[in-house]
Amino acid sequence: MNAWMRFALTVSIFVGSARGAFAQTPPAPSPATKFPPAPAPTVIAAAVNGQEVQELAVFRGLLRYPPEKWQAARKEVLDYLIDNLLVDQYLAQLKIQVESKEVDERFKQIQDEAGKIGQEFQEILKKLHLTEAEMRKELQAALRWDKFVLQQATDKVLQDYFQKNPAMFDGSQAHARHILVSAKDDAEGQFKIATLKKRIEDDVARETTKTTATDKINFEKERINALLAAFAAAAEKESTCPSKSKGGDLGWFRRVGDMVEPFARTAFALQPLQLSDAVKSEFGYHLILAVERKAGREVKFDDVKPFVMEIYGERLRDAILAGYKPRSKIEVKDLVK
Repeated sequence: MNAWMRFALTVSIFVGSARGAFAQTPPAPSPATKFPPAPAPTVIAAAVNGQEVQELAVFRGLLRYPPEKWQAARKEVLDYLIDNLLVDQYLAQLKIQVESKEVDERFKQIQDEAGKIGQEFQEILKKLHLTEAEMRKELQAALRWDKFVLQQATDKVLQDYFQKNPAMFDGSQAHARHILVSAKDDAEGQFKIATLKKRIEDDVARETTKTTATDKINFEKERINALLAAFAAAAEKESTCPSKSKGGDLGWFRRVGDMVEPFARTAFALQPLQLSDAVKSEFGYHLILAVERKAGREVKFDDVKPFVMEIYGERLRDAILAGYKPRSKIEVKDLVK
């Protein structure tokens, strides 16, 4: 995630050319959209190891959505801001320094960008309830992250990552079904998925005992049909995902960019028509059935190096959060209405 991506959530109104942070968010609302009033700067949304996240920062992130979507989007935006702060705290401990000159240069770039799209810079800040000091602070954190990634992502590291993860970069696609369940803890999630998996496998075994096929090819066809039917029936009955109406069918998706990482990683590791064990994600616990795979094309490292850098940075961020977040004190405040 480069500085523009990281900064995009905060200044999404005018950094219209930003990518990555907006990849899975809806188009910006019409300028005529009437938003709720901004919260006071004193209202705190969360505290992360003693550092506060203002509700006003959440408000800025929500400006990317129409007001009717705010309730559903608020947790996602707040989680994003909390994670940003955690990563910046981690980098501060590593003493990754950013010179004021670097911040000044990026600040000037943003001012110029505002001019290019015909916007008054100060007017943009006013609409976002954002001060220049706050913008500079966010830019400093974003540039600190860029500097850290560049230190880690040497050509050797990136080439090694490219070679070990070809499906991420060659356009490979997977087709899968899934069943999503919620659970109060990991033990319950694992149990629910294991129970569903055994039930489906038992249904398939029972159906295949009825087969009249006399050769392996036709027997396998009947087994596959039984598996797809059993999985679809279980998804329609048990899944909490909207895909339940289609028997859990998610269609085709890429290795990165379409699904959350734990899900995509597992789906691409499965063989066609293989069931997974429980896969935990931010949405709950998944049982995945791999259906088909489409092979990618041959690509050269130099042709996709910027994309390799981007994905490597995202995985690096995930690794930092996985190690640092469980040891952090995060207090999400009750939102007073």
